[in-house]
Amino acid sequence: MTGLDRTAATTHPPLSDAPSAPAPSATDTPRAAPTLALTSAATAVALMTYTAPMVTLPDTAAALHTSVSAQAWLLNGTPLGLAALLLVAGSLADDYGRRRIFLAGTVALGITTALGALANSTLLFTLTRVAQGAASAAILASSLGLIVHAFPTPRGRLHATGVWGAFVSGGIAVGPLLAGAIAGWDWRAAYAVLGAAALIVALLSARTLTESRAPRGGRPDLAGALTFGLALVSLVAALTLGRDGWLRAPVGLLMLAFLVLTSVFVAVERRSRTPMIDLGLLRHRRFLASSAGGLFTGLAVIGLFSFLPALLQRTLGMSAMDTAWLFLLWSGLSFAVALQARRLAGRVSPRHQLALGFALHAAGVLTMLGAVDAGSWTRLLPGFVLSGVGSGLLNAALPLLAVESVPVQRAAMGSGAQQTFRYIGSCAGVALTIALVTSTGGLAHGADIAIGVSAGLAVLAAVSVLVLRERG
Repeated sequence: MTGLDRTAATTHPPLSDAPSAPAPSATDTPRAAPTLALTSAATAVALMTYTAPMVTLPDTAAALHTSVSAQAWLLNGTPLGLAALLLVAGSLADDYGRRRIFLAGTVALGITTALGALANSTLLFTLTRVAQGAASAAILASSLGLIVHAFPTPRGRLHATGVWGAFVSGGIAVGPLLAGAIAGWDWRAAYAVLGAAALIVALLSARTLTESRAPRGGRPDLAGALTFGLALVSLVAALTLGRDGWLRAPVGLLMLAFLVLTSVFVAVERRSRTPMIDLGLLRHRRFLASSAGGLFTGLAVIGLFSFLPALLQRTLGMSAMDTAWLFLLWSGLSFAVALQARRLAGRVSPRHQLALGFALHAAGVLTMLGAVDAGSWTRLLPGFVLSGVGSGLLNAALPLLAVESVPVQRAAMGSGAQQTFRYIGSCAGVALTIALVTSTGGLAHGADIAIGVSAGLAVLAAVSVLVLRERG
């Protein structure tokens, strides 16, 4: 193990000459194990909230009278809030206190999730989902900053980020199972339970976590947050409306707005004293690999598997609980693999783990071609297994690469950046999957096209992260 520790400490030099964060004094030394436990628990609850609608989408859409075209919003609300707020949440956590932002996020997640149970229209439910995403952004961005502060050694950080990544998979696994178990009674009750869980974690965290920050001075980058959020809303709206025709004027205007707002965001970041994201990091291949890995995970993996449970309920007549158990095979394997993947450190770099994870996902989903048309859920099992293993490798490698791709005192910003790209990809992937499945000659045929596109994107992702290797 000593050799592995030395390898972990020397393989990834800092990307800048910025001084490392000062060592905490004896009075503010964080309690490592409770910090990891609470940040992992909050992350799991956030991901459970995120994935809950995957198996209850038909019931939710029926209760809210949501059209097929608008169902993408029911799935995309949370990733939209995540993508829009992750960068600013990471910057605020580093500058104003990771514990403070973490607690605000867990309390807000509890409240907004409970409000989701009371929504009586598509618009109100979507707004609560966006708010849940914003609260989850505060949790996810600050969690890795708290972990890096609590685990200052490369060996400890390797272990902690592996556990945290496993709980990402664990939350994805348990969310649909919980929602499916309760759906037979009332789909709204799942949100009440998850809201209460978030508030319990907030209470425990307030008594346990230690504050940490890396202040840069200056004011929050509110202009950057506003332009970036509006750009994302424009992009997701364009992708969602595009299902009814990509050449329509509203779609074109929204895409134009996205491009203009993105340009304004870049200009704002270049002028800001405390930017949401240091654009100079785009010159570093490790940061680009982290960002590309997050983007393609959302596009290729999350996009397909977010809509797949609802598709199986419609085409194969499976119940919410049946699809939840099937989904557990994929997400449970992802959890187990992510938990054990830290053993690959020193032998397989995070970048190569990403490439292998994407390759396994591509191979897995290709075995699923024709399963929906054949009406056989058993034909999906090999694909769920292979893709689950691949997803576990992705969830283990992405958080480690995210914190290694930036200076140590900007860990929350690095985490926020990688996850922002992940949920941008998720928003686009869900909209693309629904468009492909529902717009081409029947659901079974559309499912095969969506599966093929997911596999192609995963292969492209594997090639991209291999190309983005550090110059020797």
